[in-house]
Amino acid sequence: MFPNSSNLGRPPFLPKHQQQTNFFHELPLTIPPTLLSQQQIVDARFNFQNAALSRALLSGNLSTTPAVSAQPLTYGNGSPVPTSAAPTLFRGRKRLSEQNVPYDVKRQRFHSPHCESTVVNQTVPLPEERRYSFPGSIPSPLFHAHYIPDLSGCVPPLRDAPFPDPIETTLPVAKDKLSQQVLELFQACQQQTCDLNRKELCRTELQKEIQRIFPQSRLFLVGSSLNGFGTRSSDGDLCLVVKEEPVNQKTEARHILSLVQKLFCTKLSSYIERPQLIRAKVPIVKFRDKVSCVEFDLNVNNVVGIRNTFLLRTYAYIENRVRPLVLVIKKWASFHDINDASRGTLSSYSLVLMVLHYLQTLPEPILPSLQKNYPESFNPTMQLHLVHQAPRTVPPYLSKNGSTLGELLVGFFKYYATEFDWSRQMISVREAKAIPRPDGIEWRNKFICVEEPFDGTNTARAVHEKQKFDIIKDEFLKSWQRLRDKRDLNCILPVRPTTQKR
Repeated sequence: MFPNSSNLGRPPFLPKHQQQTNFFHELPLTIPPTLLSQQQIVDARFNFQNAALSRALLSGNLSTTPAVSAQPLTYGNGSPVPTSAAPTLFRGRKRLSEQNVPYDVKRQRFHSPHCESTVVNQTVPLPEERRYSFPGSIPSPLFHAHYIPDLSGCVPPLRDAPFPDPIETTLPVAKDKLSQQVLELFQACQQQTCDLNRKELCRTELQKEIQRIFPQSRLFLVGSSLNGFGTRSSDGDLCLVVKEEPVNQKTEARHILSLVQKLFCTKLSSYIERPQLIRAKVPIVKFRDKVSCVEFDLNVNNVVGIRNTFLLRTYAYIENRVRPLVLVIKKWASFHDINDASRGTLSSYSLVLMVLHYLQTLPEPILPSLQKNYPESFNPTMQLHLVHQAPRTVPPYLSKNGSTLGELLVGFFKYYATEFDWSRQMISVREAKAIPRPDGIEWRNKFICVEEPFDGTNTARAVHEKQKFDIIKDEFLKSWQRLRDKRDLNCILPVRPTTQKR
């Protein structure tokens, strides 16, 4: 049904016979870990020339290598930030427990105070070449063609238009109290330009440092930060692409992430706090940027995240009711503690797909299947440096469905509370309908099945306990009943505290 994952991502790497095939085990020791200029990096072959630094990072002995000093970031006030403690190693998917993490630096939830301690100047613009993290914005050895996209139509271009831009401010008209509450919450909580700029600045700095170890790597900002569904408290997701071929997530990815973690807790400890290597199915390094007060998750070569970022971004902007509806549902799920895959509930990505699926399956659909209607724009084998071009080919979707935001919110809860067959059906945004569950092991004995639009995996596989599944279903049912009767968002999600805390 889906292409082999080896076809995902085709940046212009060297042919296999010209690459180092055993660089993870036989790192050359004769090449000095010198600092590379941008042109040297572009000209470098994919052989990780800073091998001595890599070995030193693995051994923890940096005294034998020439210093590659990362200057402390001095955003805003020009003063260096304090150093952090040693890293922590995790073998599971759970985050730090409540008693081990200071309250003000946990992953921000609906009920947690918004972090206001950043020293970033929130209005400072980024240099043009550092503004947005997609191929073409910064010359890269992975993506050597300096492509400047012409993203037109309904999807805001990421090239040089700051957020929010005119298209983002075109919101539906609120014709009733519930719709007005949804709009007000969206406008108060949506990610702002300054939020994106802080994440992008951190990504740019990290890419420079990581390229000293892996010269041909490229660091992408992905997920809600770029897909149009981010909030002011959204974490940042980063994808480090080190080579064309898929990376073994149990061995190669963990090895690369261990090097990155060492780098973070030594050279970059002035502004990277608590780097933690988490050995999940897709391993990540979790860390906090002390300058921006943003928490990040960094993975290696999980390139499907780059593809679905721009697919979701297109869905976000082809119909102006999509983003407000998604944001309110994400806030609702967080408030009711069913929006945390690490704790056996729904990930934000699964929630977004559930909203898109609902809007596709209405008697008069509000969204189409973009992958069916524009297969060339969302081809899973498209080269990564071309993926961001897809939105420019997609015009606004003109739906005949005139439902208000309030009506759609009530209908969303009703659909999953009373109509969707959890035991027999799978949510498929790719097909724009509910389809029978496959028989494969990925879907067997799973309580919730949400198809990933590109690689066909189950994005809701974290919901593996019946107790958690029953809690999720119960929240859908209770929220539908309350909204149906009262038509007031406060009966399922306190609006004023959410607006104040964002």
